[in-house]
Amino acid sequence: MKKFLFSLIVIGLATATYAQAPTSYKKRSSLGLAVFLNDMYTADKISRTSLSRVLTKEGRTPMKEMSFGMALQYFEGLTEHVDFMATVSGNFSKYPFYPKSGKAPSIRDQFLLETDANINVKLLTDKYFLVPYMTFGVGASMYNGTYFAAQANTGLGLQFNLGSETFVNTQILFRPAISGLAVNHTAYTLGIASPLKDKPAPVLVTPPPPPPPMPVAPPAPVDTDKDGINDKEDKCPSVAGVAKYNGCPVPDTDKDGINDENDKCPTVAGIAKYNGCPIPDADKDGVNDDEDKCPSVPGLARYQGCPIPDTDGDGVNDEEDKCPSIKGTRENNGCPELKVAYNFDNKKVQFISGSAVLTKVSQVELNKVLKALNDNPTLKLFVEGHTDASGSDKINLPLSKKRAEAVKSYLVAKKVDASRLTAEGFGSSQPIADNKSVKGKALNRRVDFKVQE
Repeated sequence: MKKFLFSLIVIGLATATYAQAPTSYKKRSSLGLAVFLNDMYTADKISRTSLSRVLTKEGRTPMKEMSFGMALQYFEGLTEHVDFMATVSGNFSKYPFYPKSGKAPSIRDQFLLETDANINVKLLTDKYFLVPYMTFGVGASMYNGTYFAAQANTGLGLQFNLGSETFVNTQILFRPAISGLAVNHTAYTLGIASPLKDKPAPVLVTPPPPPPPMPVAPPAPVDTDKDGINDKEDKCPSVAGVAKYNGCPVPDTDKDGINDENDKCPTVAGIAKYNGCPIPDADKDGVNDDEDKCPSVPGLARYQGCPIPDTDGDGVNDEEDKCPSIKGTRENNGCPELKVAYNFDNKKVQFISGSAVLTKVSQVELNKVLKALNDNPTLKLFVEGHTDASGSDKINLPLSKKRAEAVKSYLVAKKVDASRLTAEGFGSSQPIADNKSVKGKALNRRVDFKVQE
């Protein structure tokens, strides 16, 4: 789940003509209707791998695999910054029971009823149009009228004030499992709520009329700043000026310390060196010529006005090049292609069934990887181990890890620094061939290599 940024828009309130009691922004009892999408899979992926891996490789759950539902919501303000929120929601979904629950995941849509009791902690009061808040609480669910579960609630939300104490709420809620039949999942909600009763009319108090003003004698002419223009006609009575500007000093419109009569760029702040104009930027890259080390070529401020460098000269700039000191190809993010440059075929890196023992053919292919590592001293590789579908994940996951480690050990034994290799196992979750045939299983017992930054 990608990192959130919130913009706060404050709406000014006009001062009332008559005095009245102080305004309270504590939310009144309100009822709302909402729609939501339940994502039953992304949270579990993150718990099994990592957030960064889900965002960059496996991907979040597609919207078509999420469950649409509707919810009834009740709000009650506890303070101006804290609201109680109760929710009853329902949808039809396939419930992915975890293996440890002893229940098989549902293969067809059945009704899921969920109830939540949350506390919303708001960063601003309901006075403002846009109010970010955090939400915490607990919830319970009933699936197919048979299975009951409990979960915690934590999340973030935005509240939009539509006026008349009607609010639109959008919220992302993470529900980590508490009970054995619960699963980690996420809900994305959009709803609208209004008070259950009309707001009592405020009591207005009309102030007494002010007393009539006392007659005052006309004041004598005064020239406070002693510039020869009396205060009555002086638009700057406390600052000495000139008659041309009605008693004010010669203006400096752009506030650059150079008055408009001497400023060749009176509406743009500049410096005396350039007669009140800004320092020029010949290549229009946003870095002025006094600080630009490449004044005739557009560049970036972090490179002092020069373009992004390409250290290895492979046509991929260093900010996009995962191997900035090794020539490679754009298709491989600036790193060398093992398959093209070294005739490497990772499908030939195989293992004896049920073990992490490399075949002789595998060693021949790994010697090509060894040459690539020796030719490119800064190259780092991520070694991924895989198995066929024989056996369970309890066996295949550690076996795939051992296979990746076996490849790493083979290369380390050939004098490759262990810090340049990272090994990980993925079991049978990423096959490249049919696991129903002997040949397909042999191809699935393999390792893959990926370039590390």
